[in-house]
Amino acid sequence: MKLCIAEKPSVARDIAKVLGATTPKQGYMEGNGYCVTWTFGHLCTLKEPHDYGPQYKSWNLFLLPIIPNNFGIKLIPNKGVENQFKVIERLVEECDEVINCGDAGQEGELIQRWVLQKAKCNKPIQRLWISSLTEEAIKEGFQNLKPAEDYKNLYLAGNARAIGDWLLGINATRLFTKKFGGNKVVLSIGRVQTPTLAMLVQRQKEIEAFNTEEYWELKTKYRDVIFNAAIDRLKTLDRAEKGLEYLKVNPFEIVSFEIKEGKEKNLRLFDLTGLQVEANKKYGYSADSTLKYIQSLYEKKHVTYPRVDTTYLSESLYPKIEGILRKMYFYQELIAPLLEAPIPKSKAVFDDAKVTDHHAIIPTEVTPSQNLSREEKLVYDLIAKRFISVFYPECKISNTLVEGKVGTIPFKTSGRQILEPGWRAVYAKDAKEEPADKEKDKEEEQTIPEFVAGETGPHDPMIHQGKTSPPKPYTEATLLRAMETAGKQVEDEELRELLKNNGIGRPSTRANIIETLFKRQYIEKKRKNLIATQTGIQLIDTIEDELLKSPELTGEWELKLRKIESGEYEANQFKEELIQMVTELTKKVVDGKGKVIMLQEEEKVVEKKKREPAVKKELQTWEETKCPKCKEHNLIKGKTAVGCSDFKNCGFKISFDIFGKKISDKQLLDLVLKGKTSKLKGFTTHPESLVEGVLLLSDDFQVELN
Repeated sequence: MKLCIAEKPSVARDIAKVLGATTPKQGYMEGNGYCVTWTFGHLCTLKEPHDYGPQYKSWNLFLLPIIPNNFGIKLIPNKGVENQFKVIERLVEECDEVINCGDAGQEGELIQRWVLQKAKCNKPIQRLWISSLTEEAIKEGFQNLKPAEDYKNLYLAGNARAIGDWLLGINATRLFTKKFGGNKVVLSIGRVQTPTLAMLVQRQKEIEAFNTEEYWELKTKYRDVIFNAAIDRLKTLDRAEKGLEYLKVNPFEIVSFEIKEGKEKNLRLFDLTGLQVEANKKYGYSADSTLKYIQSLYEKKHVTYPRVDTTYLSESLYPKIEGILRKMYFYQELIAPLLEAPIPKSKAVFDDAKVTDHHAIIPTEVTPSQNLSREEKLVYDLIAKRFISVFYPECKISNTLVEGKVGTIPFKTSGRQILEPGWRAVYAKDAKEEPADKEKDKEEEQTIPEFVAGETGPHDPMIHQGKTSPPKPYTEATLLRAMETAGKQVEDEELRELLKNNGIGRPSTRANIIETLFKRQYIEKKRKNLIATQTGIQLIDTIEDELLKSPELTGEWELKLRKIESGEYEANQFKEELIQMVTELTKKVVDGKGKVIMLQEEEKVVEKKKREPAVKKELQTWEETKCPKCKEHNLIKGKTAVGCSDFKNCGFKISFDIFGKKISDKQLLDLVLKGKTSKLKGFTTHPESLVEGVLLLSDDFQVELN
């Protein structure tokens, strides 16, 4: 009998169905010479400090560092886990051969090996390695089983990672808690979470230390095109006004006019981090939520294995691409043009050298049915459109650069025009994203007529006043990217290259790290922004050892773990180096000065006393309400909208019907006077299918739903 062990009951059912093991038993399926059983993710974990000696049960500064001679594993203390392990243990004893059907990745390898180790397995072991759970992929995988020995280094790297995280996490957390927690708070330190928190704290300090400065720029309008003075920003209004006077008495002259045609490359296929970033930017989903949605889509067989860090496909996949595209019925309008010719085989998509354990996330030939949740449908749509778009031609653009001058002051402007949309056609119906710099975007979109070098004429000069902006706080999207490309903060070239690909943490763990920081109350969310709490800031300020809070630590670990994976580095040597580091860190902190860090307290909600019903206040009339845009004229109410009484010049107007919802006078007044409404429900025509939220008045006086 052959024993297959999967990582989840649902995956075991899919495998059992393909193998013909259809008889259900207690904790496994049986039939056709196979038994198919499962774990629930981790059944085993590394032993805890008190398992090595009762003295470690209490946290004592002078018993640190805790360094076991041999790291042991134990079952997770849970009745269900214990019962399932007994089933696996018995089946391992009875079988002739084991087939490891765990998740095809470092963590999946570790989970299964620990279970087999605990079950004292001495039977031959084969490895199933697949990138999707479709029937075809499972059959193909069983035809190409590999010896477990081929994946030994993958296990050694996973085991070394777990031991390293234990050594640092257990010792540093106890060390900092006892030294700085004042017996009131646990201060959690981790190899990945601490440098991530340090990045957030650093950004926050940069924002707080930033001094906003006013500046003035000279602009002019010539033949309905806005030109910007190509000089440094002016620091005083006086200088700007002198410049304006100079511009008024001199004509505008075109110095050069140049049109260059270029191409805009296709977007890359998604790896997990890229998908989490896009879902956060577009739909506000947290990294953790996106991981749950994509995992569900994978288990429903609609997409390939999600926990990947590559944006390329294996060359062997090329023959299957057309078949997958033909099965994506919902997108046939976009796919039809691709099927008129052979699918292009570009090195930007297919490259074996860039594929590690798995290829990028793409749809499978199993078309989603209507029973997906709204969130799953939106995440699938992101993956499907990205997959289709990589086979479209590049987008052809024309860049126009015009240089001019007024007297001795140089001016320039540029414009960009799409000549052939290429891959952008796939996204033509999507709602346009808000540009970060509206002013700049507006100018880039201006249509530029034909100019001739040497032509001159009258122009309308003006002064533009602006303010310098502090760095932007991190959102989940920008934090994920920073975790992925933490190499920007690292000097060493080899580390930097590695960090570009692996950064802080692995694609599969980054979401969990962010959630851990929330749970520990080290960070909080304000609208979309991630903000470090006082506890988080104090903790980072207290850690003097730069290695603990720097991406370099993670970079060095990742480099060595990759080398263990490829057989170029000894796992034991890695462990010894960590033991030395933890020992030195302990001595430094124990001998150093102490102070107490206080935990961020949650704001207490004070129950308000019941009051007498207030007398209903009369609403302010529109005729006595100033227009928020021009601030000169009052508003007037029409049949379908409220607008400025000087609408012809000002252009301000708000409809009574917004995104398919009728808005009351009170809600409209809130929008005009406060810039936002309370939370509203019942929107039916929002371009991103939002049904509830707060209406906001943007900087350019457009209504947005947030």
